[in-house]
Amino acid sequence: MINKSMQDAMNDQINKELYSSYLYLSMAAYFEDKNLPGFAHWMRIQEAEEREHAMKFYDFILERGGKVTLKTIDAPKTEWKSTLEVAEEVAAHEAKVTASIYALYELALKEKDYPAQVMLQWFITEQVEEEKNAAEIVANLKLIEERGTAVLMLDHRLGKRNGD
Repeated sequence: MINKSMQDAMNDQINKELYSSYLYLSMAAYFEDKNLPGFAHWMRIQEAEEREHAMKFYDFILERGGKVTLKTIDAPKTEWKSTLEVAEEVAAHEAKVTASIYALYELALKEKDYPAQVMLQWFITEQVEEEKNAAEIVANLKLIEERGTAVLMLDHRLGKRNGD
């Protein structure tokens, strides 16, 4: 049985993951509007992953006899100054999510919730990948300094990403 503090913290994390999904979908729409379908594709895959993450927490709470309590999802930002600004926001957002996962893990340690510790290990590993991917895109965009042709080449590469 999941204890109340862990249940509440995981319900909060569901909200954070769903917000991430909503934010990334907004970013995908931004890229579609800018005629960058590869960037939009990449963001849609990110969006789907965030929904999947929310459902992992959702299912875990239920499997442990807890209660899922969904909360209001804040409206995401819809406008950015540049492709680089979006990428930097993704990187910053992923760092924020990582901190949230770490806090959950610390709570699981404190509560001696061993099943939660095991489940959260997957998220810790996932966040290393998420932060790395976002940092690489930021670095690439800084290298090309938003030159149109180079952005289109990166857009083409991102459009080839398969959903995991």
